[in-house]
Amino acid sequence: MATSRARLIAALAAAASLAAAAVAQNSQAPESLLPPGFGEPVAPPPVAQPNGAVVQPLPSAPLELPDVEPSPTPTPTPPSEEELAQYEMPVFARRSLALVGPIGLADGGLPANAFGAADGGFLQGLMRRLSAPLPSRWLSISLRRALLSRVNTPDGLHGADFAAERAWLLLRMGESVAARSVLQSVDTANATPKYRQVAMQAMLATADPAGLCPLADGAGNSERGWILARAMCAALGNAEGGAKPLIDAARRQRVASGIDLALAQKVIGAGLNSRQAVTIEWDSVVQLTAWRFGLATATGVPISDELYQTVGPQVTGWRALAPAIPIADRARAAETAAAMGVISNAALVDLYAALDAGEDTPAALGAIASDLRSAYVGADVATRLRALTQLWDGGETPQARYARLVLTARAAARIRPVDGKTEADRIVAAMLSAGLDRTAQRWRGQVEEGGDAWALLELSDPDARTRLSYNAVASYSGSGDAALKRKVLFAGLAGLGRLSAQEIESGAEALEVPIGAANSWTRALDRAVSERQPATVLLLAGIGMQTQRWSTLPPAALYRIVAALRAVGLGGEARMIAAEALSRV
Repeated sequence: MATSRARLIAALAAAASLAAAAVAQNSQAPESLLPPGFGEPVAPPPVAQPNGAVVQPLPSAPLELPDVEPSPTPTPTPPSEEELAQYEMPVFARRSLALVGPIGLADGGLPANAFGAADGGFLQGLMRRLSAPLPSRWLSISLRRALLSRVNTPDGLHGADFAAERAWLLLRMGESVAARSVLQSVDTANATPKYRQVAMQAMLATADPAGLCPLADGAGNSERGWILARAMCAALGNAEGGAKPLIDAARRQRVASGIDLALAQKVIGAGLNSRQAVTIEWDSVVQLTAWRFGLATATGVPISDELYQTVGPQVTGWRALAPAIPIADRARAAETAAAMGVISNAALVDLYAALDAGEDTPAALGAIASDLRSAYVGADVATRLRALTQLWDGGETPQARYARLVLTARAAARIRPVDGKTEADRIVAAMLSAGLDRTAQRWRGQVEEGGDAWALLELSDPDARTRLSYNAVASYSGSGDAALKRKVLFAGLAGLGRLSAQEIESGAEALEVPIGAANSWTRALDRAVSERQPATVLLLAGIGMQTQRWSTLPPAALYRIVAALRAVGLGGEARMIAAEALSRV
């Protein structure tokens, strides 16, 4: 017990001073980076499979697209100044590969040194190892911000490859538009083999075959997808000679056949001066791939729900973000994407507002849109509360129920504490799902102490100045699994610094939350904190959340994540993640 106590006190001191010892980032030790209890790393989601398939492809898949991961092939040395002179882009307009990303500090991005001096190979390993989508909406939002930021290229990585690695992770998170933005922050003249591999996936995920054209000519024939891309680009750009010779050659060489070739011909048929009409038949297709999703969506070919069942959850994000898909077909995907962090509250409300104004909206979606309108502008408080309750009760799964909280966040914010006490728990949770922390604090003192709403307000308080006692945690009696939720509340408050070191020590022992345990993950996290690397901390936080269910996330890991984020200046994100954990456990 004395040894355990000493280890616990040491861990608390390390978190406070930001100077805990950590393993070197390029260590070759075989020790796992995962927190205790997570076992082996979770395999990458189905999107990262051969043939560009978004799930496991059939062995006989006829079209080879990018490999399982961006190729480890070394990137060629950057061109010399003499070689650069041949590019059409003037020198002053070329973007540096030393600083890559679409958003800067003024746009809400992280600082250029957000990865600090972290080794490029270490960061690449983290990004490839991270299984996505993440279970946390707020961690996903925060990680997207880091991956989009205009940051220094770390030592050991080529700037274009660094962009490709970030985009590859964003694609697995369901963030197709963000992935494309990262890639487009690199001049195509600097494209590397790895960059081209990921760029094809991103253009397919955003249903934009024309986006392949700037890269197609220099891609060679190593991947058959680029051969067909050149034919499609010839048609879309009305190139001299047209696409027919290219597509005929591709057919003779058996580059592709069946649905994959037909979809390419469908794109060609949409080109200028094309008279080709192609009918797409899905009857014999049992597997949806990135190629099929991208080209079908781009040409307005509907994809059945059965085929969507064959893909990983990241495609839900791609589907929700695709403007070419009819709005009614995107609605269900958009709700799930909102719970994932891909779609905002405002975007989700706009989608249902458009459905409400439409004339051919399906009845089920029309009912949801009508309830949402009533939740905002109902004739009286009772009408608005009744509409909110119907929307919340309509979620059939934990993820769907959380999505409904996101959908109703700002409608819930219009309810005054004096009018909504019976639904205080869900009203407060809804507001926090969209980050309305200061609005939620209006309910402070108006809710029952020791209940869910009280706990959420304590975790999310942006102006908290006082510490709580462990007795406040012990008296918490939230709904559901009270024992687990008490541990989550403790972990969140401890990570946010709302409990004293002594209270944390006694609470950890009483609740059996081993926050003092150390492993390579905690040491890497401590080092990233001590070196003030917020982007690295966010990547490691994602590594610590390699689980699909909140109930299986160890409270000790939550404590470490929240404490680390707060320590590197991401206190708002830390509070939202702690509150989300309590809402979703």
